[in-house]
Amino acid sequence: MPTVALSFWATSCAVALGPSYTIKKQEIRVRFVVKPEPRIDVAADYYLQNVGTRPLEELLLRLPGKRFRSNGVQAIWDKSPLTLTPDPDNPRNMLAKLREPWKISSRHALHLTTEFLPAGKGETFLSFSSDAFFLPAASWSAELLPPEGLFGTGGVPPAKWNLLVAVPDGFQIHTSGIPKKSVHKGAETMALAEQGKQDPYPSVIAGRYSAAEIGKDSEKVHLWTAKPQDAAKLRDVGDALARVIGAYDAAFGERSQESAQIWIVECPVVAGCFTSLNPLRARLLGQEEDERTTAEMISRDTMVVDFSEGTPKLVTRAAPSLAASWLGYGQNPAFFEQSFPLTMLPAFAAAIGHDAAEGGDSRAETIRRALSLIPVREKEQREEDPLVLRVKSFLFFYALQDRYGRETFRKATEHMLHARQERGFGLDDLIAAFEEETHQNVAEFVRMWMKRPGVPEEFRARYAGTAAAMPLEEKEKTP
Repeated sequence: MPTVALSFWATSCAVALGPSYTIKKQEIRVRFVVKPEPRIDVAADYYLQNVGTRPLEELLLRLPGKRFRSNGVQAIWDKSPLTLTPDPDNPRNMLAKLREPWKISSRHALHLTTEFLPAGKGETFLSFSSDAFFLPAASWSAELLPPEGLFGTGGVPPAKWNLLVAVPDGFQIHTSGIPKKSVHKGAETMALAEQGKQDPYPSVIAGRYSAAEIGKDSEKVHLWTAKPQDAAKLRDVGDALARVIGAYDAAFGERSQESAQIWIVECPVVAGCFTSLNPLRARLLGQEEDERTTAEMISRDTMVVDFSEGTPKLVTRAAPSLAASWLGYGQNPAFFEQSFPLTMLPAFAAAIGHDAAEGGDSRAETIRRALSLIPVREKEQREEDPLVLRVKSFLFFYALQDRYGRETFRKATEHMLHARQERGFGLDDLIAAFEEETHQNVAEFVRMWMKRPGVPEEFRARYAGTAAAMPLEEKEKTP
């Protein structure tokens, strides 16, 4: 699917100023086949028109990443096979030379197919079983890119398009988009979901799951597991998830009504489900650095979990990953592309969920654990260690809460996340959001935290004891 970070001209210019094409219609079809061995067949049709200023001689595609074991992508232009070759300027992209120039105003059909197979022994691909599979957002469907050249545009999907998923009868199905209908045909169930601008990358999860609903109606959680779960234990899970969701709502604002539901689904094959745990985040959350990941978001509303240990630790392990649902999974630029301190916002969000699941005085414990990683500031001014800079950035968000109050923090971050959705944001946007809420010089506070070595002595002293000190905004209210 087309990347979110498209050219300004793709959405703002009615008349093309350079080489350009539009996708008049598109449809992606997914079929899960169980025998003779499980596989996922993916077929996509795109109906394209050249609306640019010159004929086009090639198509530029970005193929699915290497997270799945596959037999590659086959491409057909109208009825003729296309040969895909690596783009010399970007190894992630592929070039498809057209046999004849694509004339201005003319229309053509592009058909793409691929097949995903389970990971073999010792392989690290995402995997699936005969009973369940998933396709995470942004890693399995091809992406049509704008043609090269000044003011080149193209690859933007239609405002609405269809995703169809065919699975064996008896499977639960959840996809991105708006469910439209589900029909039975033979031994299959076919589900149709309409995709739109709010679904930049499609996702699918399906399987022979036992389904349960927990949580409040406004924040409903769908729990899908291979076997039915004890009702009493599910109530405990629901109570803990309610605390976590409440903590995220309080920190970043409530999500939109259409994204208020969450699916927590047992991973089909644990060995082929998760990426590795970030060692620093593990230390900040008090986990073992070599502890394996057991929960991960695969779309803005869906998480896969390792359920081998049952419900007791489910929420504590799942809570940090849920943060992605509030921070805009797949809709804002990757945080590793940002600079400090914003690159540590996901770790801070993970800690909020972890602390809410743990309960008690976990927030202060997390802060003290992070402070122990930063040496007391020495008199000598020197460049800080990269690890110290990352931990300082993590603590910076707690300092913002303490300095300006958690309600102000919520309003400012909520404004930033929503106002800059799909366009990205930087430190300037964070500062502007806080200054709009506080009418204070927040930039100076940021400089004090991030430019001086170590952490401010006042902040360290506040959390040096065995109990959390009163937040600054509450101190100011005390007579």
